[in-house]
Amino acid sequence: MKLVDLIIYTGIFFFAVTGALKARTHRMDIFGGCVMGFVTAYGGGTVRDLLIGIRPINWINDYFAFSLVTGAVIITFLFKPNFNKFQRIVFYTDAIGLGMFTAAGIERSLAHGINDLYAVLMGVITATFGGFVADIISNNVPALLRRGELYATASAIGGGVYIALQHYKIGDEADLFICVVVVVLIRVISMRKRITLPEL
Repeated sequence: MKLVDLIIYTGIFFFAVTGALKARTHRMDIFGGCVMGFVTAYGGGTVRDLLIGIRPINWINDYFAFSLVTGAVIITFLFKPNFNKFQRIVFYTDAIGLGMFTAAGIERSLAHGINDLYAVLMGVITATFGGFVADIISNNVPALLRRGELYATASAIGGGVYIALQHYKIGDEADLFICVVVVVLIRVISMRKRITLPEL
């Protein structure tokens, strides 16, 4: 298994956990948790594949990805932390998924002939649109649009770092790893230090 595949599957698992945890906050049943898990894990990659013409879409016929999402929902159903710990888990699983899907989305886009700028855009879409749809389903203001959140911004900065590293030819695996770390660190530090974008 290549590193990018490992990153994709890890991202699927963490985003599925995030979606299932969001379902819990809205007191959904286990079916609702499955829907939220699948939407969060698959939504961004589906939009990316449709936009750049990848057929079949990445998750079609992938039983391993399906089992990861199902397993994530079951684990979430069985594990019931206290509220403060619960909020931290949601935040960190989402941050990790954001980094994983940013890197994977850019790599897949570059492999299909998309130029650097639009590959970063595809990385942001891959990382954010699943959560965007899940937030809409659960009647929340999407994190992508939430005031002051360095969410898509963290993804875009990490994507820019990935593209820059590609030109220095450090190595694809190192580039992917550094991209994930940059996205997660920006997301975590911006939240802890309350770093926000200026208002319009």
